[in-house]
Amino acid sequence: MGGPRKTAGGFKYHQYQIVGRHTPTEAEPSPKLYRMKMWSTDAVRARSKFWYFMSMLTKVKKANGQIIACNEIFEEDASTVQNYGIWVRFTSRSGEHNMYKEYRDTTLNGAVEQMYDEM
Repeated sequence: MGGPRKTAGGFKYHQYQIVGRHTPTEAEPSPKLYRMKMWSTDAVRARSKFWYFMSMLTKVKKANGQIIACNEIFEEDASTVQNYGIWVRFTSRSGEHNMYKEYRDTTLNGAVEQMYDEM
């Protein structure tokens, strides 16, 4: 049946914007900032995902990096129904697959919920 679509406070998955960088050193006093948007159940897991992808994409680990900001992104207008197209990359028994699917919902979080429920 899948997980619940909504929890008591709203959607199960929330969209977060996380900004981080390498810890400043004497050689690099103002390091490059990196920003990622991701869906997670809470801010702690979003920060953990951020460090996972940062260590994969750049040579910055949590031990020598810092998070500048972690903000939840909210929908501006949640009263109109829209079509949302989502690109997904996932792994199955036969390898990695890319998939594009459109969902109809009032919010982007709702469309992502539908996608997670379907997977």
